[in-house]
Amino acid sequence: MSKDKIEILQEWIDSHSRIVFFGGAGVSTESGIPDFRSVDGLYHQQYAYPPETILSHSFYLARPDVFYDFYRNKMLILDAKPNMAHKKLAELEEAGKLTAVVTQNIDGLHQAAGSRTVYELHGTVHRNICRKCGAVYDAAYIKATTGVPCCEKCGGSIKPDVVLYEEGLDQATVDGAIHAISSADMMIVGGTSLVVYPAAGLLRYFRGDKLVLINKGATGMDKQADLLIQEPIGEVLSQIKV
Repeated sequence: MSKDKIEILQEWIDSHSRIVFFGGAGVSTESGIPDFRSVDGLYHQQYAYPPETILSHSFYLARPDVFYDFYRNKMLILDAKPNMAHKKLAELEEAGKLTAVVTQNIDGLHQAAGSRTVYELHGTVHRNICRKCGAVYDAAYIKATTGVPCCEKCGGSIKPDVVLYEEGLDQATVDGAIHAISSADMMIVGGTSLVVYPAAGLLRYFRGDKLVLINKGATGMDKQADLLIQEPIGEVLSQIKV
């Protein structure tokens, strides 16, 4: 890893005070949560249906039993712990440097690390809502059930508060993320291939001074970055002093 690039990143963090972090699955892979598109990610594992099909709104409605088998086994990794990337971002927020985290992840690890202002574009596994009465259940409740979980209060079906394929993003969350990004003086993008839309499209609202891109693989925005670091996000941020 280039020491010069780490020094530049440190210098820029020191000189900016409205930093926003935009992250994806690569932020959590160092915590043992598989991403979707890497060689050993979910898209490269064999199921009776492709993950994209299982994690769609129409499939959830048609085959909730199969959906929940997959969801429990592959999406509810509740023993994962925040890694250095999550922890450093929480430290930057505590220090008054970072104003928000905008994440495509649904694992809640940013909050577990101490981050307070987090915009979860794709929802969270930690909130599951009865479609009939609106009662809310946590991830541990869903993990402990079998088959299709039902509401203890009314018997209605429970749906994870995650954005499935064919569903739109929550507008209030999007609005909050846009406001944070458009107000940022520096943006750090990490652990994302920037191919998932509309989430990746939010970067167009950035009008700040410095755009830093940290990702192991190439992205379509590499040429637009003021600083490009192709290393694991946790390894990079662990070297930053707050």
